[in-house]
Amino acid sequence: MTDRQHRPGAHTQRQLINKAINGDAKAFGELYEEYVDAIYRYIYFRVGSEVEAEDLTDEVFVRAWEALPEFRPSASYSFSAWLYRIAHNLVVDSYRRRSPVTFSRDELDKNKTRLPSVEEEAQIRHEAANLVKAVQHLSDTEQDVIVLRFVEGLSHREVAQVIGKSESASRVIQHRALAALRKILVRQERHEE
Repeated sequence: MTDRQHRPGAHTQRQLINKAINGDAKAFGELYEEYVDAIYRYIYFRVGSEVEAEDLTDEVFVRAWEALPEFRPSASYSFSAWLYRIAHNLVVDSYRRRSPVTFSRDELDKNKTRLPSVEEEAQIRHEAANLVKAVQHLSDTEQDVIVLRFVEGLSHREVAQVIGKSESASRVIQHRALAALRKILVRQERHEE
């Protein structure tokens, strides 16, 4: 089941957002519970460190709480897109403060839900490592689009809101990023042979 299936209906969510905007900490707590896992996953995939992802996730919600009185939800700018935008900005700031990191196999392994056979595990590790390496060769915007679309499952409209571009520009970035990933993965495969 996805996080979207656990989210309250639009009417209930609007009520929670309005209550939170008016300073209701309990309503904000419910919104936090609703979005914390998705925001954490997005950040973790971008920074590759559990500790840093936890810290940045906390910071997203601190900043959201502080800025909430100015937030104005609309049909074209959702609460989730606003949270992802805050997370995106924090990830960018994080990159500015440090050099790039890579995912460790141990960190990738911690997120497994079933125990595969030895052969499956070896194949999964190999493919995951190759994919992570390939994604890290993309530009920051391309990484955002790929992670938001295919890891987080956001719509093209939501991705466009997060990256601050039009929906058509977001689609073009996704298309180019996927083409670049294919080329990178083919090169990696040839290099291994």
